[in-house]
Amino acid sequence: MGRNILADREVNVVGIGLHPYVRQSERTYVTMGLTAVREALADAGLAWSEVESAYVGNARIGMAAGSTMLKYLGSSGLAVAQVENASASGSTAVRQAAFDVASGATEVSIAIGVDKVAPGRRGGPVMAEVRSLADGLIQPFSHFAMLTERYLDDTGATIEQVAGVAVKNHRNGARNPYAQRQKVRTLEEVLAPPQISGPLTRLQCTPVGEGAAAVIVASTDAIDRLGLDRSRAVRILSSASRLEEFTPGVNMDVALTETTTRQALEAAAVEPADVDIIECHDAFAIEELLYVEAMGVCDEGEAVRRLENGDFDIGGDVAVSPSGGLIAMGHPIGPTGVGQVCEITRQLRGEATGRQHPGARTAIAHMVGVGAVCVVHILQRA
Repeated sequence: MGRNILADREVNVVGIGLHPYVRQSERTYVTMGLTAVREALADAGLAWSEVESAYVGNARIGMAAGSTMLKYLGSSGLAVAQVENASASGSTAVRQAAFDVASGATEVSIAIGVDKVAPGRRGGPVMAEVRSLADGLIQPFSHFAMLTERYLDDTGATIEQVAGVAVKNHRNGARNPYAQRQKVRTLEEVLAPPQISGPLTRLQCTPVGEGAAAVIVASTDAIDRLGLDRSRAVRILSSASRLEEFTPGVNMDVALTETTTRQALEAAAVEPADVDIIECHDAFAIEELLYVEAMGVCDEGEAVRRLENGDFDIGGDVAVSPSGGLIAMGHPIGPTGVGQVCEITRQLRGEATGRQHPGARTAIAHMVGVGAVCVVHILQRA
């Protein structure tokens, strides 16, 4: 990894906003996106005219979504770029906005994630016209169902223990007014049919939905010049992004998470034991267990025991997905990575009423996307 420009020039999250994640609705993406942007501006105490650049992450809307939406806030002439990186689209938008400020190109930038449910859209893997023997045979839920079976075989864990991830995250989501799923679920409910694939039931899988999230980042000079509240600013210490490598015998998402997280932690001079909050890509229950192990939070095969001990609960050793994660908060694609940073910022400020993890200071935001790509941010309050 090259030089960490986020260490050279401080970049701080100063404003956050969301439109609640919801099932497919009649609301336009413009309505949802502007709701999140206006909430972020109000949270920061900023006028739209002070924002100098915008990065809009989406995967399902199509071209010119960002510029079409933002013109309704006024023709300020800011630089706009649209970002598509599969599930990591929003995470990449945050990374680009942070780098824009760190480079000195701008003083204030905004990352926005917005998406609508759009059935039938075709993406790069299909349009590439490169065929494999498994085309049409292995869906994401089947892939993670097989990983679940392998984890059970390798560790001796039970499906009830794996389902504990979903029980925890539904409980967290029930405390989050922005979450798509806001209902506490028992283990029996989580394990109840329908089965989506193998041992994975519906409540162990992320729902399909839509929504929006926005994060405003600013330099310390801009915070002082604009009279923003420095005590509520949360610093982005580092951001790492990688494409998969050939890893024979190892699941690529796990190997990619391990490498990318290690880069981000080293760039931030943070150890896994220092982390208080993790928002991770838990589209399926097994992912949380695999990824916290890959991040170095615990040894391989130990995540189930730590989960059962309450170590990953709000108030435990490290709160994993206090938002409810993708399983309960939802995964509308474009907004997801931005929404993770919103939740982390709220937690590090001590403003996550009803789900606050005590003493939270350092956090990881982690997303993987089709490709496969991985983006990891490290954030910290002063």
